[in-house]
Amino acid sequence: MARTHPGGDPEGHAAEAELARALRTGPFHVALRTALSVRGLALHRVQHRLAQRGVHVGVTSLSYWQQGARRPQRPESLRAVRALEDILELPAHSLTRLLEPGAPRTGAERPAARSYRSLVEESRALERLLAELESPADGGLHTVCHLERVRIGAGRELRGRDSHHVVRAHRDGVDRYLAIHHGDEGCDPGRVAVRANENCRVGRVRWHTAAGVLVAELLFDTRLRAGDTHVFGYGFDDGTAGSAGEYVRGFSFAGGQYVLQVRFDAAALPARCLRFTRSSAAAPRGGLQELTLAGRHRMVHLVEPCVRPGIVGIAWDWA
Repeated sequence: MARTHPGGDPEGHAAEAELARALRTGPFHVALRTALSVRGLALHRVQHRLAQRGVHVGVTSLSYWQQGARRPQRPESLRAVRALEDILELPAHSLTRLLEPGAPRTGAERPAARSYRSLVEESRALERLLAELESPADGGLHTVCHLERVRIGAGRELRGRDSHHVVRAHRDGVDRYLAIHHGDEGCDPGRVAVRANENCRVGRVRWHTAAGVLVAELLFDTRLRAGDTHVFGYGFDDGTAGSAGEYVRGFSFAGGQYVLQVRFDAAALPARCLRFTRSSAAAPRGGLQELTLAGRHRMVHLVEPCVRPGIVGIAWDWA
């Protein structure tokens, strides 16, 4: 079915507004991915239209570009980007300018659990920790599936969390994953314990006390080749902060399944639980949904079959 430009469709207007924002703020791969989504063009169709213009780019390269795994740099690739602006009916230079020196770029492609405050205020501390661990701009991994279990203690504090993670490598030689933990207000990251539960071992650990953030290097026992998958489990034991009122996870790119479970101690049950999303740290909550606390298991959960860039989380009110 051919896609038409939105007229009086509110969803269409919202999509166009999202595209305009992505083209304005970048980074390149987010703007490209948003344009492809709004225009409703599959990569093989884009490749065909490029070929009609005498520009030959593989579907794999196009996929890497929209994922942020690679950036177009060669003259032929930049020619393809200029052609994409025409194919996707974008303003001239709207994509190519995002490839210029000094244009907005993304950091490492790794989801991180964090508070709204830390998404903005603690980014510098996180960048310093990642630099200490010599983290490349591209971690080389994409999430296929991530199941996360969060435990809230009798004192209403975040006791800890466990992750069962399935990843796929998009380049050769990947042998580690950097897990990031942002504590609630008052967290002492120096007292947070890191556990390697399955198919990994703990390497270097760095933290920033004032920011309440910790980064742990999880080492695999094998080097992955592009296309390989790896299943591993890890966890953080916290319990150092005050009362928790939400648990959120930020995603810098789309794709993969995410499941979040929050379990409460029998001595501290919430009065109300709510699922929500946010497109950015400054955006209002959307996608609100009441969650029912399971009786004897004292647990609520959410499932995101295919995550989108932004924030997803569960909030609760104490009785």
